[in-house]
Amino acid sequence: MPETDLRIVADRSLRADLELLQAAAREAGRIAGRYFRRNPEVWYKDGKSPVSEADMAVDRFLKGELLAARPDFGWLSEETAEEPDQALRETYFVVDPIDGTRAFLKGLPTWCVSIAIVSEGRPVAGVLDCPEMDEVYLAAAQSGAHLNGRQISVGGPSTKPTVAGPDSMIDALPKGVRKGINRHPYIPSLAYRIAMVANGSIDATFVRPNAHDWDIAAAELVLQEAGGSIKMAGGNAPRYGLAGSRQGAMVAGSGDLLDRLHETIRG
Repeated sequence: MPETDLRIVADRSLRADLELLQAAAREAGRIAGRYFRRNPEVWYKDGKSPVSEADMAVDRFLKGELLAARPDFGWLSEETAEEPDQALRETYFVVDPIDGTRAFLKGLPTWCVSIAIVSEGRPVAGVLDCPEMDEVYLAAAQSGAHLNGRQISVGGPSTKPTVAGPDSMIDALPKGVRKGINRHPYIPSLAYRIAMVANGSIDATFVRPNAHDWDIAAAELVLQEAGGSIKMAGGNAPRYGLAGSRQGAMVAGSGDLLDRLHETIRG
């Protein structure tokens, strides 16, 4: 698989950070692959959210690898709690070891390792490594978004755009708007779904309330650098924090379509 030429990132320290993320995510994908379609042990958080031994193995590797390289960074992951001394750190890793665990456990290929670096509430570097799709998305602030070494951008205007997301949110669209779109089948990995908007495979997606920071931080940066954005109900972009905030309803896309879909969640 070709890799992005990271010389496109002008900031030397940010380039080094992105190289670190890329290498760590690649190895994390290999670790996850050892469990894929091999019936890993599974248990449930809060009685309904699955986590597997694969998630935990990837999380352990990433925490050790990334914090050894950047000991001054904070840490926020879906599978491990924040450390008590991190509260005042402005720069930190935001990690979802396997985004799309349900897809992973069903043997579906649409899952990925998601890692972002967040500074002062916004992502500045991010990678989505999707081993079974043979896709690696990389993005750094003001440096574009790349898929397998090729710069990507959101799709242009479409006469009948394709929209993904929960049926309940699509059903809330005005009838005229709803008739003018194609619905995309459900994609368990939210990060991958947002990446599909970034590469132009789909035009937009709704995001149900209560997505966590680790679900979207890396993917949002990929989308932003590809020319799109995520809007929350008030029209603003998400803000991230070490407490691992849950976000409200959102929509990801670009152009006039994003504005039209945003009307459904506004307020």
